[in-house]
Amino acid sequence: QVQLVESGGGLAQPGGSLRLSCAASGFDFRRSVMAWYRQAPGKEREWVAHLSTVGDITRYADSVRGRFKISRDNDQSTVYLQMDSLKSEDTGVYYCNSVNAGYWGRGTQVTVSS
Repeated sequence: QVQLVESGGGLAQPGGSLRLSCAASGFDFRRSVMAWYRQAPGKEREWVAHLSTVGDITRYADSVRGRFKISRDNDQSTVYLQMDSLKSEDTGVYYCNSVNAGYWGRGTQVTVSS
């Protein structure tokens, strides 16, 4: 059974940090390009970042480049999203995605507010 379980969301102040985790199981994680997406209230889901199977190639949306960092631990079948210098516009539900297989997690809520 395929599972992607996100965690680490919550409330943060502008300028603060959060670290999201996504624990994967039920598929070949090591061979999967992994990504993070987010969906703000009233908006469509948008791509945030993705990284290669061994984590040596990363890509970021312009809106988060320089503030967010995506990484992975293949031994733990986990992908991370370190979010720094958070802004109110980063608020939304963050989803983990296995790009190759098209699997999605259920998301974790991130709220940036003072």
